[in-house]
Amino acid sequence: MTFRSGFACFVGRPNAGKSTLTNALVGSKIVITSDKPQTTRHAVRGIVTRPEGQLILVDTPGLHRPRTLLGQRLNDVVRATLADVDVVGFCLPADEKIGPGDRFIARELAALTVPVFAIVTKTDAVPKARVAEQLLAISTLGDFADVVPVSAVANDQVELLADLLTARMPEGPMLYPDDVLTDNDIPTRIAELVREAALDGVFDELPHSIAVTVEEMGPREGQPHITEIYATIHLERTSQKGIIIGAKGARLKQIGSTARAGIEALLGTRVHLDLHVAVESEWQRDPKKLDRLGF
Repeated sequence: MTFRSGFACFVGRPNAGKSTLTNALVGSKIVITSDKPQTTRHAVRGIVTRPEGQLILVDTPGLHRPRTLLGQRLNDVVRATLADVDVVGFCLPADEKIGPGDRFIARELAALTVPVFAIVTKTDAVPKARVAEQLLAISTLGDFADVVPVSAVANDQVELLADLLTARMPEGPMLYPDDVLTDNDIPTRIAELVREAALDGVFDELPHSIAVTVEEMGPREGQPHITEIYATIHLERTSQKGIIIGAKGARLKQIGSTARAGIEALLGTRVHLDLHVAVESEWQRDPKKLDRLGF
C-alpha cells in the first residue's frame, strides 16, 4: 500500500468551526473551542495517523479585518501557513450566509496552486434544505477540488473528509510517531485550557483582551503525583480585573476549577493550579508585549 503524508490547513473567517473539526478528525481535544471569534491564536497542528497515511492538520486563526497589531499578526500566521501546505480546507458554516469575509478569503485562496476543498461545517445546526442552499451558494465562490458537508458535533462525514484529504497528500514517510496527536508543547496547551475557561461567559471586547501564560510548573516537592502550576491571566485594563475575578473571587475560582479538570485529563495527574490576574495595558497593540506573550 502506498503511504501518504503531508499537511492540510483549515482556514475560514472567525468562528467557522475550524477548531471543532480539527478535534473531531484527531479524535482528541487538542485545540480549545469557544463561541467567541478569534479564539484560535496560533497555528495548531493535529496529527491523524491511519494505515494509508498520516495527515497533519493545521488549524489557524480566523482571517479577518484586523483592528490591532495582534490581529495583523494572526492574519500573518494564516498566510504563512497557506504557503506551506499540500491541501487547504476552506470552512464555511452552514448556519450563516456567505458574506464579504468569505468572498475575501475565496479570492486569496484562488491564487494558490494546491487543491482547495470547500467544507460546509455545522450541518447539524440547520435543516437539510439549508445545507443544500449553502452548497449552491458556495459554488459561486470558486472552483474547488471538492465540496464536503460535515458535522464535527454529530461526527457526520468526518471520516469521509479524512479519506479525501489523505488521498491528496503526496507519497512520503510517516512524519510523526503514530502515538503523537499534536506537536504543541504542554505549557502552551495548559495556557490555552485556562484561557478557554476564562472566555466562558464574557462578552464585548473582553475575550480579545485575555491572554494566558504559564510561569512555572512541576511536581510538588514530596508529592510527585501532584503537579503545581502557576499561571497568569493577562488583561488590558484594570476595569477588566473585576469581571474576571468576580465577587469575592468567585469567578476566578470557577475558571480555575474548570481549567483544572482539563489539565488533569491532559497530564494524568492531580493538579494544583494557582492563577494570578495582571494588567498589560493595550498589549494587543504593543509589539514588545506581544512578543513577551508569545505572539
